[in-house]
Amino acid sequence: MSENDRLFLITGATGKTGGGATRLLLERGHRVRALVHRNDERSQQLAAAGAEVVVADLHDLDAVTAAMPGVTSAYFCHPIRDGLVEATAYFAQAATDAGVHSVVNMSQISARAGAGSHAAQQHWLCERLLDRTSLLTVHLRPTFFAEWLTMWWERRNGEGYLRLPFGEGRHAPIAAADQARVIAALLLDPERHDRAIYTLHGPAELDHHDIAHAIAATLGIPVHYEPIGIEEFASAMTTRGLPTHLVQHLSNVAVDYRNGIFAGTSDVVAQISGQPPLSVAQFVLENQGAFDTSGPNFVPRHPQ
Repeated sequence: MSENDRLFLITGATGKTGGGATRLLLERGHRVRALVHRNDERSQQLAAAGAEVVVADLHDLDAVTAAMPGVTSAYFCHPIRDGLVEATAYFAQAATDAGVHSVVNMSQISARAGAGSHAAQQHWLCERLLDRTSLLTVHLRPTFFAEWLTMWWERRNGEGYLRLPFGEGRHAPIAAADQARVIAALLLDPERHDRAIYTLHGPAELDHHDIAHAIAATLGIPVHYEPIGIEEFASAMTTRGLPTHLVQHLSNVAVDYRNGIFAGTSDVVAQISGQPPLSVAQFVLENQGAFDTSGPNFVPRHPQ
């Protein structure tokens, strides 16, 4: 099979990492089958870019099986929602039956057997499930995405606020665009990475005071980090209607974050993708419009 004959299946293809990987592969002349949950403007844009778009539910074995014929390598990404173990089992069986060669699996940095987060524990279990298949498998464990800053960002009276339960913990925010470059590179060259587990970090480890300072310097406005309690954070997320599974996950990873699980840096992104990851300042500059208004999940300050 020639390089141009390969077919890449991207799940979560309208998401940040899946969408980015899809576009990178298409730009390089490769065939991509984009698995999406619904036919909407985002999936139509992928089709216009040259992807073969397939609407399917990862929790439907028949639908996942129907998306596999001819696939050489696949990217598996499941949202932080119930059903990860079932979806991974369906995906693994369908991919094995179809003779798929390799898979890049999106996990998370807090994945481990004893994780307090149900989602993190399930990601660890699903890594082990995929390791037991014949697929060449590589697991990605990113720290917090830089995009999360925009989700929990509040813009109030010309100033910015990050009210989060992370104490004085530290991490190196990693942009989805950098992860997409890693995913595309691993799909194109899986042999050297079989059964590897890569933690993905941005270029500099920061606490949220440092992050607020970097955002402020880039936007030219005051930005404040206000540490809050985990209970206040969880209550605010529940009030906003976030699923119980996600709230349980976020509450427990806040503990992990304080305990250093999300900390560290590495040169994995540069080594695999050939390009250094974005700094917080670079990410903010490239996504400045996202900071013009409050994000959907910001924790409001209660009046005294």
